[in-house]
Amino acid sequence: MIRKILIANRGEIALRIVRACRELGIQTLAVYSEADEQSLHVQLADEAICIGPASGAESYLRADRILSAAEIADVDAIHPGYGFLSENEEFAEQCASCNINFIGPKAETIGKMGDKAMARETVSKAGVPIIPGSDGPIENEKDAIKIAQKIGFPVIIKAVAGGGGRGMRIAHNAVSFAKEFQSARLEATKAFGNGALYVEKYLENPRHIEFQVLADKHGNVIHLGERDCSVQRRHQKVIEEAPSPFLDKNLRARMGKAAIKATNAADYINAGTIEFLVDSKGNFYFIEMNTRIQVEHAVTEEVTGIDLIKEQINIASGNRLSISQKEVTYDKHAIECRICAENPSNGFAPSPGTIGLYYAPGGHGVRVDSHVYGGYTVSPYYDSMIAKLVTYGRTRKIALDRMYRALSEYIIRGIDTNIEFLKAIVLDPGFRQGEATTSYVEEFLARAPKDVFKKSQ
Repeated sequence: MIRKILIANRGEIALRIVRACRELGIQTLAVYSEADEQSLHVQLADEAICIGPASGAESYLRADRILSAAEIADVDAIHPGYGFLSENEEFAEQCASCNINFIGPKAETIGKMGDKAMARETVSKAGVPIIPGSDGPIENEKDAIKIAQKIGFPVIIKAVAGGGGRGMRIAHNAVSFAKEFQSARLEATKAFGNGALYVEKYLENPRHIEFQVLADKHGNVIHLGERDCSVQRRHQKVIEEAPSPFLDKNLRARMGKAAIKATNAADYINAGTIEFLVDSKGNFYFIEMNTRIQVEHAVTEEVTGIDLIKEQINIASGNRLSISQKEVTYDKHAIECRICAENPSNGFAPSPGTIGLYYAPGGHGVRVDSHVYGGYTVSPYYDSMIAKLVTYGRTRKIALDRMYRALSEYIIRGIDTNIEFLKAIVLDPGFRQGEATTSYVEEFLARAPKDVFKKSQ
């Protein structure tokens, strides 16, 4: 029985966990940096402890300080959220050695699936299709170019320990390969402390579709359907929706079975995501597994009615899944837009600062997950996402129309945001017709009027 949870994160996901725990009657401990003292999760948690300066490297990434806070407050579980230490194998091991329940998979699973080359090998042995590529990390550029030529250009170079689009480069020919290989290695080393790379065939204009999975400690594994995450800029997701407008019933069933195969192959426990690329002919390929809760989990919650954070806590408590595969139903369409403090008219430059007036949209079929408010200062030290706006309805058209209405209601003054950019996408015929692939945003930006995003909220 979990009685108190330390939330090793910040922002909207920390607040989301606080709310789930409150409904479950579980006490919460917020840890925070000096920059987040006035954040909502700090104000609403039962207890709060400062763990360091504003820099994430000196606070939310300091496992020693987080574990010290856990010991001081006598917690029996830690929820890592997403980002920071959520997929850190060593941190999960340290939690176990301190007899603290890590709300996520086992440390060895995090390590196995966090190594993209090892993850590919693991799921491939289980019969899950993978994109042609190197068998493992490539030691040097000379070997890498040989593999690339064998696979055939274009290829994508990826960091073994990558995530969030970092350490990824596309090479269209042998001439550009060397430059992109070195760039990927440098970025991977800086971002993850690991410069190991692998190479795989680059699929042009695919769909990025992921399946949410849940697995308990009793061998029960289910999936909760897919999320279409094709609308992304520089490998960072912008808009997500469930279900995908591209998948039919047959393809959904085949991908769902593959997702469960991959989950079993990983010996996985808790909530996770199996990510695929799907080409125009419906061929799908495993690309990676995220061993944590996803930013976009809210769209799955709205179409299935299942609280994923509560389910994570239930699994970590040693209980069986509260639902079976047959009980999972999809009776709505949901869309999520990531609201970011950035300026699309200035190359999406971050826009930290103090929010003046803040008004979040509401009404039927609208959900806002956010940690900001009027007077809140958006820090330059963290990711620029300040809210997730989710709309849902019986059909995709209803959800889309509701999203445009909600975006039009949103008022955020004092900083720049990407709201006008999102409104333009939601109105775009290509997106509304469900035609968006992973190259959609770049194509959209190339043809959009240069002043279309200039209106400030």
